[in-house]
Amino acid sequence: MALDNYYLLGRSGLRVSRLALGTMNFGTGGFHASYGRTPDQAGAIFHTYVDAGGNFVDTADFYTAGESEEILGKLITESALRDKIVLTSKFTNSVEDGNPNAGGNGRKHMIRAVEESLRRLQTDYLDLFLLHTWDRITPIDEVLRTFDDLTRAGKIRYAGLSDVPAWYAARAQNDAVPMVSLQLPYPLAERTIETEHVAMAQTLGLGITAWSPLAGGFLTGKYRRDGGSGEGRLNAASTPTWSDRHWDLLKTLNAVADELGVTMAQVAVNWVATQPAVASAIVGASSPEQLTSTMAALDFEIPPALRAELDAASAVPAESVYRMFTPEYQAWLVNPGAKVGDKPAGYQPPVLNWS
Repeated sequence: MALDNYYLLGRSGLRVSRLALGTMNFGTGGFHASYGRTPDQAGAIFHTYVDAGGNFVDTADFYTAGESEEILGKLITESALRDKIVLTSKFTNSVEDGNPNAGGNGRKHMIRAVEESLRRLQTDYLDLFLLHTWDRITPIDEVLRTFDDLTRAGKIRYAGLSDVPAWYAARAQNDAVPMVSLQLPYPLAERTIETEHVAMAQTLGLGITAWSPLAGGFLTGKYRRDGGSGEGRLNAASTPTWSDRHWDLLKTLNAVADELGVTMAQVAVNWVATQPAVASAIVGASSPEQLTSTMAALDFEIPPALRAELDAASAVPAESVYRMFTPEYQAWLVNPGAKVGDKPAGYQPPVLNWS
């Protein structure tokens, strides 16, 4: 599963690496300044990724107040790699205080956003342009028409969505301009998108690009329940976010990592990258060494028995109406009294063949 083995993104002919390079920390400005990297540091991370065969790079106009795009634009231009890179950017977040049309998903902002991203990235097209977050107010038809216009104008090659409700993505996918990608949080510690998004993506041909595969660093194992480690962005103030179930999951993850002779982070990334419907897992890094270690997550397979342990430890209980859709409930409903066995070890739901 090396980085230079490429996979189709959703129902498209676009080939991408199984791990995408997230560049939210490229630059030292704006909201992400506290953990940002200088242009030289970012360059070392970028070249480590592309030298390993990676071709899928993710950014957004919002990241480090535009510095991420500027740094990437310079790196890609100086390296003469534009044709080899699948370049992704996103829009939605406000980029100008006091201007109500400098954010959201309206046509005015969409067009401004893509033009500004192209300028900062020093390119005349984006391979993939994503709606960053559902803004709750812009009519979906307006978004889709603008995506279509930008595609026809050659500004973007493909359109996609990020962080939207499943119904919204399904509605968009039934329009004349199909999306190819759906970017969502999908760490082992928080599998909520399996409630609807994963099955929807498989059915409608959307390739999921999974962000936060390490749950903000929680799945690296370097944090303690009392918050005493003091490392990274997770501290004592944020530990109430994690329940007993999450801390117990770390014990299982650690045991699996020890048995395989790899790190907890590598197991967590491997698990995400090999989940049904996931086209690519988005990984960031603070150094080339950290990225090299993360990329090694593609160098092994998780045996079915150990994957079953991880799945059991991280399972999200079905709530409300979703309890009616579980295999156990359906078996009782259709054939009361019938025995329901566990799924065979290593079983994965089939992915529709769109070829």
